[in-house]
Order: sequence, then structure tokens, then C-alpha cells
Amino acid sequence: MMALRDINVLELAGLAPAPFCGMILADFGAKVVRVDRPGASGYLSHLDRGKRSLALDLKRPRGAATLRRLCARADVLLEPFRSGVMEKLQLGPDLLLQENPRLIYARLSGFGQSGSFSQVAGHDINYLALSGVLSQIGRSGENPHAPLNLLADFGGGGLMCALGILVALMERTRSGKGQVIDASMVEGTAYLSSFIWKTQKMGLWSEPRGQNLLDGGAPFYTTYRTADGEFMAVGAIEPQFYQVLIKGLGLKSDELPNQMSKVDWPEMKKKFADIFAKKTKAEWCQIFDGTDACVTPVLTLEEAAHQNHNRERGSFITDEEQCMSPRPAPLLLRTPAIPSTKRDPFIGEHTKEILKEFGFNQKEIDELHSEGVIQSANSKSHL
Repeated sequence: MMALRDINVLELAGLAPAPFCGMILADFGAKVVRVDRPGASGYLSHLDRGKRSLALDLKRPRGAATLRRLCARADVLLEPFRSGVMEKLQLGPDLLLQENPRLIYARLSGFGQSGSFSQVAGHDINYLALSGVLSQIGRSGENPHAPLNLLADFGGGGLMCALGILVALMERTRSGKGQVIDASMVEGTAYLSSFIWKTQKMGLWSEPRGQNLLDGGAPFYTTYRTADGEFMAVGAIEPQFYQVLIKGLGLKSDELPNQMSKVDWPEMKKKFADIFAKKTKAEWCQIFDGTDACVTPVLTLEEAAHQNHNRERGSFITDEEQCMSPRPAPLLLRTPAIPSTKRDPFIGEHTKEILKEFGFNQKEIDELHSEGVIQSANSKSHL
């Protein structure tokens, strides 16, 4: 009895942000159908846990009409295209909401549905750049550095869109009406950075990039290489935690500059680096584990999955193909997510059964198949 049971979602196939959004919904119980393009050679997102696949050619009038019919029974439509694409297919929100006023029409794009960039191509790093956030990330004296494609694609994109969908579903319980969600990855990323914007006048970011309290400038908030080439992460901001750090490093606080003396930070970073380089990561873990020094090892993905605390909480799960991935978060204690452990669906694997569930009869399905509007894949043919 998961939280989103009985919510039907149609997710139009796209790259990482929209599939992640759909996977979140599926993990918490929604019935998510991934609408794929017939003839596609494969699917690259690898974020299709718990979904089924329907292969449907939306560029054909009958394919678009089929999707409209599906949307008449759906709760959510999730589309990942640039502004205007769905309208060209005669699948815009005005038409679909007229046919199903309860539909949540979620539009997840890089730059949003309006504005001069709305029809321009881009990727995570571009959205991150336009949000202002990229200018804040990087080492002192170096170029801005994108932290993988996490912030815009998944934080400001997929996750923020999922939040919008849940809010719209909640509002629908009062009004009985659906609505359009315009989820811009630029705006979602900027929203994630609200703390940075709202602390501009506090002096937290007054120094150049990489020289501030929380961007690697402080000796007590950065990473250090160990004797075995591994790394430790240090985040001892509060004075009481900083004192535990100093003790663990074998130093005496009365022989050191004031913790918040910025002019001494470069020299203190060198001192800390020299000390951390004298012991292995395992040795530092023995010193700091269980303390309030806010010092933790920098773990690889494999190490994280097997780390004691994470294992105790069951933070990572293994699917039937023995691939590990994070358990859905947050953990709901009464209605927790129960993620599927089955493999991701093949393109068109569930086409016929989905159409039947949405009210199509066998004759209609056969006609769509013979016309090449849909594609059905037998799972056994992929084994």
C-alpha cells in the first residue's frame, strides 16, 4: 500500500531528468508507463525501475490520437521536450486538459516553456551556468567546475518536477482539477541555491570562488589526501567540532591561529594537508569514527554500498541482475517505497497489455500494429 498507489503516469521517453522523475513516482507506488518510440535501438536512461514500456509513434496522427485517449484516463503526463514540440504533435496541454480536466500535465525542460531560450538545446552544465550556481563552484584560481550532471538534471530538474507533480496532485484533491507544470531546470537549480542567494549580505560568499567558508576555502571544510592516496572529508565548522578535529590531528588549539582568521586559512590548509598525508584513510577512520569532529572518509560508490552505517539502514538495494543502487528516499515509516527489483523494461514490452488496460479492444490493437503505429516486443526475444 504505497503512497502513490492508483496514480497512473504516462512518461514520454527522454534523457535523464524525466526518467528520474518518473522513477521517483514509480518507486513510491505510481503506475508509470514509459512511452517509447518504435524502432528505437535501446534506452539510455537506466532509470526505469518499476516502469512498463509502450512503443507508440507520436509523429503519426493515429499515434497522437492514441496518446490522447490514454491521457483521458491518466493522472499525470510527463513530457521532456522543448517548448512547442507537443503542440506540433497536436498534444498540447490545452487540448489534453479539455479532454481530461483532472490531468496533471508536467513539462520538464531545460529553459522552461517561455523566454528567449525556451527552444534552444542545452545540457546540465548550461542550465547550471544560466542559474548562476556554476559561478560559485570550483577551486580558487581555477575555472568553474560542474559537479557531474547532478544539480540541474536531477536536483533542479527531475526531483523538482516530481515535487511539482505531488503538489498538483494534492491540490487536485481540493479542486478536482489538473494543471500544467512548467518545470525549468534553470529555475529549479536556482531554487536549490536559495541559501546562497539569501546569504549574500552575510559575508559567506564575499571572497573569490574557492576562498569562502563553504566552497573549499576554509581548512576545516574541504578534503585531504591520505598516505594511501585516498581522501578524508572535513566539515568541522562549529567551534566545538573544530576542537575535536584539532585534537584528532594531534595539534594544540592555543598554538594555532583563530579558527575564523581567513588570512591564516591558506597556511592552515597546508598544515592540515601535511598531517593527513601521514596516515592512511583507515587509520584516520580509527581516529575520527564515533567522534563529533565531522571527519568522514570519501567513499567510492562500491565502498558506500558496503559501509557499516549504510548497510545497517539498508540504504542500497540489489536487483535481480545483481546491480546495486540507492534505496528510494526519504523513508516513509508507514507506507515506505517498495522499489521493483526486476530489470528495466524492453522497448514495447508491455504495449498490448497497457492498451487493453486503457480500454482498447483487440481489433484496434491489431490495426495499430499493422499500421506500424505501435510496436510490441516479446521479452523472450531479448534473452
